[in-house]
Amino acid sequence: MFNFKNQIVAITGSSSGLGMQMAEGFAELGATVILMARRIEKLEEVKSRIEQKGGKAYPIQLDVTNEKSINKSLQQIIEKFGKVDVLINNAGGSKGGSILEMTNEAWDFTMDLDLTSIFKMTRAYATEMKEKNYGRIINIASMYGMLGTNQQQSAYHASKAGVINFSRAVAAELAPYGVTVNTICPGFFETELTTETLNTKEFQAYCDISVPLKRFGNAGELNSAAIFLAAKESSYVTGITLPVDGGFTAAK
Repeated sequence: MFNFKNQIVAITGSSSGLGMQMAEGFAELGATVILMARRIEKLEEVKSRIEQKGGKAYPIQLDVTNEKSINKSLQQIIEKFGKVDVLINNAGGSKGGSILEMTNEAWDFTMDLDLTSIFKMTRAYATEMKEKNYGRIINIASMYGMLGTNQQQSAYHASKAGVINFSRAVAAELAPYGVTVNTICPGFFETELTTETLNTKEFQAYCDISVPLKRFGNAGELNSAAIFLAAKESSYVTGITLPVDGGFTAAK
């Protein structure tokens, strides 16, 4: 099970964080990993690290909010490899603020990056997968797409909730073509951007009362969920929303 030899796995936002961790996980299982992000120099660093461990990686500069860039990335993959088996839409970000003060620019930025980009990526890549009658699309949302909080991040909550229901609808639409679509909702995970916040007494105290496992996710702990949903063996799994959050949403 879970052998990805000869499979092409494309991951957006894979220059760092969860995207990079998933790329390393798939490479260890034999996949050729397509690393995609805006920072090509960072992708080259990830590529070198994967290759040093015996894996295969191919970097492509990509702006997920730009349709021409999206189409170009797909063209590059098809010209070099002839197919794409798995697409993981992981790139994202947000601009927050109180609903009473949030600007149109902050709202539009978050929606474009977290939701509209997934629509555009899915539309382009699913067209190619349909032709091959096979594909796995995994959209990375957030546990905050499943519930509300008072963190003044209404745009982020809305965009991630949109990803969840978009994925359900597209899963039903693409099922006849052998393409599955699923969503992962991560909780708190340690990355280079979050480590300073997470590794504090204050955050540990918050975990103690809000996360049943009483800790944040470690590097690599999201990989198994992505690998499961991307596997050939998971052909009967589509339209699901999988929280990987230490029980955070279960306790709400």
